[in-house]
Amino acid sequence: MQPLSHLESFVKSAECGSFSAAARLMGLTPAAVSKNVARLEAGLGVRLFQRSTRRLTLTEGGQRLLAQISPPLTALADAVDHAAEAEQQPAGTLKVSMGQAFGRAYIVPLLTEFLQRYPAIQPDWRFENRQVDLIGEGFDAGIGGGLNLNPDMVARTLGPIHLVVVAAPALLQGRKAPRHPADLAQWDGIARRAIRTGRVPVTTLRNKAGDAAAAVFRPRIVFDDPEAMCQAALMGLGLAVLPMPFAQPWLARGDLVRVLPGWWADAGPTSLYYPSKNLLPARTRVFVDFVVEQFALRGFAQRVRGD
Repeated sequence: MQPLSHLESFVKSAECGSFSAAARLMGLTPAAVSKNVARLEAGLGVRLFQRSTRRLTLTEGGQRLLAQISPPLTALADAVDHAAEAEQQPAGTLKVSMGQAFGRAYIVPLLTEFLQRYPAIQPDWRFENRQVDLIGEGFDAGIGGGLNLNPDMVARTLGPIHLVVVAAPALLQGRKAPRHPADLAQWDGIARRAIRTGRVPVTTLRNKAGDAAAAVFRPRIVFDDPEAMCQAALMGLGLAVLPMPFAQPWLARGDLVRVLPGWWADAGPTSLYYPSKNLLPARTRVFVDFVVEQFALRGFAQRVRGD
């Protein structure tokens, strides 16, 4: 029977596509991971990877082995973690990925109470505006919107992402405020370029009556970051269509105001996502439950609605 360390090195290397990335997840050196895989290949008499300077590629035999051993190996690791935590409080490093502005505004403020409840957990949080590969990159959970999840993931909805039109009060002073999306054509705006496509999409606004109209203004500035758009709007440089989670703190303070109240666009939910394992590590389970609980208690979903 092959040692578990050899099998784990193989699975992690296959998931990550390199010995170096697998080594970081396992706390080993790349040389140690490479040696474990080489010993596994020697013991099986099968070449598992095609090696190149850039990436590892599974051979046909490697693909078969990965499909056979990955699920039971994951289940075994989960069972060991679960047994070790059963008689003690949740502990360990909690790796979570979240959007930069969203994480600072809504997740970091929860830290004090979370650490009081679970002092043996050490948060290791990454603030980045992208959807990460939780399993491949070794994360326990992620938080974001516009997610494209595979069947191995579970998503818990925290609230909607409604897009609304906002402006600095000074920008509206002395001018007739827009009453319909068609009126936006007379105003300068801060447009958003989609990172994936490089295009500037047109947002379609809707109201409770079921009417729909495009939000088209004169593009004075183009950014690809909603936080930068929010800052430019605060400076009075133009109207902006922003996600309510970004705009809500500024709207609450009066630094921004809604333009066309009652009109909004639905961009889907903000979700907390994590691997769909039967035995989640206790640190992940309590984090998920805590965040969902706190967002419900603080009325997040109601605060960020634009309708």
